[in-house]
Amino acid sequence: MSARSTGGARPASVRTAFISGGRLAGWADRFGAAHGGYQLSDDDDGLRLLAADGAEALLQSPWPVDGRPGRGVDALERLASLASQPRRLGLLLARRGGYGVAVVSEGHALASKVGSTYVQSRTAAGGQSQQRFARRRSNQADALVDAVAEQAARIFSSEPFEYVVPGGDRALVGLVLQHTSLQGYAAMPRLAYLDVPDPKAAVLRKAAADSCAVRIQVTDAP
Repeated sequence: MSARSTGGARPASVRTAFISGGRLAGWADRFGAAHGGYQLSDDDDGLRLLAADGAEALLQSPWPVDGRPGRGVDALERLASLASQPRRLGLLLARRGGYGVAVVSEGHALASKVGSTYVQSRTAAGGQSQQRFARRRSNQADALVDAVAEQAARIFSSEPFEYVVPGGDRALVGLVLQHTSLQGYAAMPRLAYLDVPDPKAAVLRKAAADSCAVRIQVTDAP
């Protein structure tokens, strides 16, 4: 019998937030106050806040320790300290409607560029029309990859950084990073992927902040 017919429970609500290291302690206090307190549990996925009412928050650092651990009396303070370190990142965002690239430190872009492009959506048309459409779409995608790679090479060369942060359309970003002009960056360590809309200036600013923040996934109590 289905969950509908038996009155089965709804799936747990899950939401994601990005909180800077400097604001993490305050966020944790508010989470505890709203859920009856919590206990800390540190595992391979990250730091978990296990609330008294059954809610849970998974906290993940924006970058690995890499020999530079955070300081503090407990795991939460150490995570906040780690996330507050001024590490530099190369941000690469691309979707069919545009792109954004930046070198980021402490949540702000040191150098950046956004641009608009266009790649047509797929069509259900058949025959020669479909073939012409496919060729045109392929040419547009190739032009987008070339444009993003050219701008990324220019921006990335302006400031040193140690990690690449990809975001947007995974296939397009993958093609951009395979471009010959970015060979020196393709092998760099990559941080967690960012799910972003078409990269306008405001989207790039938010992505810059999020890439340097603790990623928090909150699962509400059943």
